[in-house]
Amino acid sequence: MRVRRNFSKMEKIDNFEDVLPQPDSVDGCEGGAHKKRRRGRLTQKNLFQLWGLENPNLDLRPSTATSLASRKNQQRLCPFYKRIPVFIHAGTPFTVDAFCYGSVKGCSAYFLSHFHADHYIGLSKGWSHGPIYCTNLTARLLRICLYVSPSFICPLELGTEYNLNGIKITMLDANHCPGAALIHFRLPNGQCYLHTGDFRASKLMQSYPVIASQRINILYLDTTYCNPKYRFPSKEDVLEFVVGVTRRYLNNHPKTIVVVGAYSIGKEHVYSAISKVKIYANASRRRILRSFGWVGISENLSTNGKDTPLHILPISSLRFEILQRYLASQDGQYTSMLAFRPTGWTYSETIGENLNLIKPTSKGNITIYGVPYSEHSNFTELQDFVQFLRPEKIIPTVNVGNAVNRGKMQSYFQQWLKA
Repeated sequence: MRVRRNFSKMEKIDNFEDVLPQPDSVDGCEGGAHKKRRRGRLTQKNLFQLWGLENPNLDLRPSTATSLASRKNQQRLCPFYKRIPVFIHAGTPFTVDAFCYGSVKGCSAYFLSHFHADHYIGLSKGWSHGPIYCTNLTARLLRICLYVSPSFICPLELGTEYNLNGIKITMLDANHCPGAALIHFRLPNGQCYLHTGDFRASKLMQSYPVIASQRINILYLDTTYCNPKYRFPSKEDVLEFVVGVTRRYLNNHPKTIVVVGAYSIGKEHVYSAISKVKIYANASRRRILRSFGWVGISENLSTNGKDTPLHILPISSLRFEILQRYLASQDGQYTSMLAFRPTGWTYSETIGENLNLIKPTSKGNITIYGVPYSEHSNFTELQDFVQFLRPEKIIPTVNVGNAVNRGKMQSYFQQWLKA
């Protein structure tokens, strides 16, 4: 089956790394026109009413590999928060990041927001259920990492509007991992839906024309950190802290190997901030990084770990016993190791934005810093984003499988929309 595109306009060091855990793919897993918008009574009612659902007895479980394996002999139902209600024409529903459900009944277009495993799970070279719409970079990763047939991949340029079965589609930079996109849907009746995938909201997003000039009726929101305790600092502040720590450490211990933990994609700005020169990564990661075409990284990748003290390892490998073996594999070239674990889950309320209060953990000649560098929005950023958009409905896409979590998020949405 071939899909017709009907829109317009991935020796010692290498051997050692082969036995390391593979790179994780998940992190854990912000217009003047708005002043003219009609300001009705923007309040959240019962979440299920708000989502247009009369029967709340639906599959709210997240699409994880564990739950998929436990139900491998059953056909899983695609949950409502992955469906886009664009039934303008019969047989044209769309889904976002819903590949682990097999062929979704009636689905004419499968959208992939970005190349992280919890979003593309279910995709493989055997995919044949329908066209996959994604950004150009994500399309390249689908081909080189998962070997998905190019006949099913429909790459879309960021910032360009496409017409798909009468629905206008625009992909927007999500400020998450490379290739990640917000997906904007504009229906013929003027209704607009925005699916954030995974994103880190920023003030720049308030200048995106399609969301600065048009009312968002339904917002599918990445609620990974939708909890007031998560108010971690900006990415820029964390990067400045990491660079400062690295410089001070190398001044005191020149024979130090610097390790950054990363996912298969994501966290690139952390290690590129540390060094503008050589970066060592294993063959599979080098292949992925070169596919980005980024000036400053592609041409500075090293195939030999002895050429540079900056090494990239899977974030799951940042454990003392693994790092000790890795340091020992360097034939005495380095006498100590400084490692960074960059993820929002390392955030502490007691530290807040005062990054100088972060205390590393050390064992022997290895020091590990957990730094709150996140590619998801913190609580304040989510609030600002929602209050800028003032959508009619908000559908959370993360942590929705628990009634308590859903209730808490509902109360936050109510407060934000009343302000």
